[in-house]
Amino acid sequence: MDPVTEDRAPEPLTDYAHRLTRRVRAFDRRHPLPWDLHFTGFWVTAALIDYAGGGWRHNAHSVDVPGWLLLTMSLGLSVPLLWRRTRPTAALVATVPFAVASAWTGAALQAVLLQLVLVYHLALRRPLRDLWWAAALVLAPVLVSATRHGEGTWDQQIGSHLMSVTVAVLIGVTVRTRRNYTEALEDRARRLETERDQQAQLATAAERARIAREMHDIIGHNLSVITGLADGGRYAAAKSPERAGQALEAIATTSRQALTELRRLLDVLREDEENQPDLTPQPGLTDLDRLLDGVRSAGLPVSTTTHGVPDLPPGRQLTVYRVIQEALTNTLKHGGPDTTAAIELFYEEKASVTVTITDTGHGRPGDAPRSDARGRGLPGMRERTALYGGTLEAGPRPHPEQGWRVRIHLPEESPQ
Repeated sequence: MDPVTEDRAPEPLTDYAHRLTRRVRAFDRRHPLPWDLHFTGFWVTAALIDYAGGGWRHNAHSVDVPGWLLLTMSLGLSVPLLWRRTRPTAALVATVPFAVASAWTGAALQAVLLQLVLVYHLALRRPLRDLWWAAALVLAPVLVSATRHGEGTWDQQIGSHLMSVTVAVLIGVTVRTRRNYTEALEDRARRLETERDQQAQLATAAERARIAREMHDIIGHNLSVITGLADGGRYAAAKSPERAGQALEAIATTSRQALTELRRLLDVLREDEENQPDLTPQPGLTDLDRLLDGVRSAGLPVSTTTHGVPDLPPGRQLTVYRVIQEALTNTLKHGGPDTTAAIELFYEEKASVTVTITDTGHGRPGDAPRSDARGRGLPGMRERTALYGGTLEAGPRPHPEQGWRVRIHLPEESPQ
């Protein structure tokens, strides 16, 4: 036996019935007239059979009713069902004269019970307070029959009909309540789906912003270092070929580091489960010395001063690392010749840290601001800092000092 066939369970009858019901309702919503014609035609045929076959005589108070009047009353009680969904009020009012005539003549046609179908549709669409007059219209023929023919007690005749009307109303209210509940669930499901899509879009936008920050920091810094090394190598080529060779070697090393970081970042975007992304950790404070060595090799002297013992979680370390990297990259780009930089790190308790990066650069009038044209520099640093509730200050140093200062403060971690 095929294992696939053996594991496949037969479809439950209830699921088949539900699916068939949904299809019928969907067809009815798209094409209501065919169903209305079939439904009305069935009951018109039943009323005519009752008239033509003489079945009405078994319950009649008088059998001396003209045939043309019986036919008219049978059609008058059944044809208005065609408008039971679109105009239930008008349809019920239209049947009342024929029901009264049936009670007055003593024919007591069974088609009078079709008024309960109209009462059901009224209960399905109108509030309960509007159903009192409908009950009165349905009970009016009963009062006429009890007054004219007087068979049985009043409470028996009116009580049985009133019970029928009550059942029709309760069924209509129950179906309406269930329908409203289902519509509310469907509306809630649609809203939840919309919110889910919006959350996915927001998450996608946030991920794109994070990737853009990482790409900017990686490419911007390494290209600035490579540019500095290339400029230095060009000047050294004529005077000291050995220094030029060292510069070329540093350029190659920096380029390989940049490619490695880019590959690691792009691997995160891959969705192929067979190729797991590189799990190399993001840079932290332990990688700061290597970063500074690269900057120094590009021609920017950097000094560091540390206060306290570093004890930061990886996320905060990455933020501090990227801010220092971006600040030094801007110094390489805009600081000008003979620029120096200094970094001060103040570590406090509970993962609080303050970092100040200053340089002595002077630049030239008209230089680009210390942020790239797409706004990924300083805004990117502020976004990183805001993730941990920190603050970032960036701007020229106060007069008479020259240069630029970047200060980041990450407050202590809030208790969980």
